[in-house]
Amino acid sequence: MRKITTFILITLLVFGSAILGAFIGASVATNRATAGTTTENVQIQPVSSSSGISQITISSSNISTTITQVVEKVQPTVVTVVGTTPGQMTFFGYSGDSTVSGSGVIITQDGYILTNNHVVEDTNELTVILSDGSELGATVVSTDSFADLAVLKVEGDMPSVAVLGNSDNLKPGETVIAIGSPLGDFRNSVTVGVVSATGRSLDTGKGYEMENLIQTDAAINSGNSGGPLVNLAGEVVGINSAVVRGSSTSAIAEGLGFAIPSNTALLISQQIITKGYFARPYMGVSIQQIDPSTAARYNLPVEWGAYVTRVGSGSPAESAGIRQGDIIVRMGDLHFDEDTQFVNALFNYQPGDVVEVEVVRNNAHITMQVTLTEMSY
Repeated sequence: MRKITTFILITLLVFGSAILGAFIGASVATNRATAGTTTENVQIQPVSSSSGISQITISSSNISTTITQVVEKVQPTVVTVVGTTPGQMTFFGYSGDSTVSGSGVIITQDGYILTNNHVVEDTNELTVILSDGSELGATVVSTDSFADLAVLKVEGDMPSVAVLGNSDNLKPGETVIAIGSPLGDFRNSVTVGVVSATGRSLDTGKGYEMENLIQTDAAINSGNSGGPLVNLAGEVVGINSAVVRGSSTSAIAEGLGFAIPSNTALLISQQIITKGYFARPYMGVSIQQIDPSTAARYNLPVEWGAYVTRVGSGSPAESAGIRQGDIIVRMGDLHFDEDTQFVNALFNYQPGDVVEVEVVRNNAHITMQVTLTEMSY
């Protein structure tokens, strides 16, 4: 995987707010389930020959006609998400409530909608605007801040339902279409580009990376967050999430948009709908990332690792013998380095997995078995 990190500004594409929920250490989760859990068995439509949705025949001699057909089919599934965030008390007084907006895509007939976590984070009121302009109140079922995904629920029958394609089949150079509401005003705008690459990683600066992203040069702007990236078969293959810009000290970057693969979105949204949340593994430590500069500054024995600042009482880490002051350097087969950080390594596992963890304590390397549990919500 190629990682893009230096001298760039990663912008999450919500108009009015651009902050992705951060993990502090590994014991704090930002998943939330404000609408309560549900035991419904709801089937999201992955692509299949029996889906009942007509297939589009791609015409190599008239690509514009094909794009038009795709847009006509997918556009009714795309929504604008508008939220209100509470004001804050500042030195100059109360700042007043603010409005943020992004995009979303309808994934079930009974009103489940997929969008980005950073679109709805910290909002206290949500409205969904359908493609015909009608407005519906929405609630957050749950979010997964690590993947930057959220599932919303509105009441009533939906005008259309998106089909989620297999993002593993995407190839560089393949034509894709981005649909969303740039700047929050231009609803259901359409841009066209290609898949520039797959398997990209972006360093969030929050102690973990967004992994396995789709890179595209389709024009994406603020407000496009949560909107679909669509292939020429009319299948949603990604959820638009971030764009990379140049900074004041670097060259301007153009055509660097990133989307969350549909396979990731399908896995997480299905579990949120059926369980009310997405289960992440829990070790029970808070950590501080160590890199070569940190190691040199504090004269640490390793250049890469996770310094344990706190161990939760009764946690899997405490039961396994991990102590405050230990430096975790390996989890299973994953050794920590520039490309592998603690949270990403942890989330390669599932609740219930037994993981061999290697720590450095008093310059000695110690291994122990940690049985991961499920993160509480």
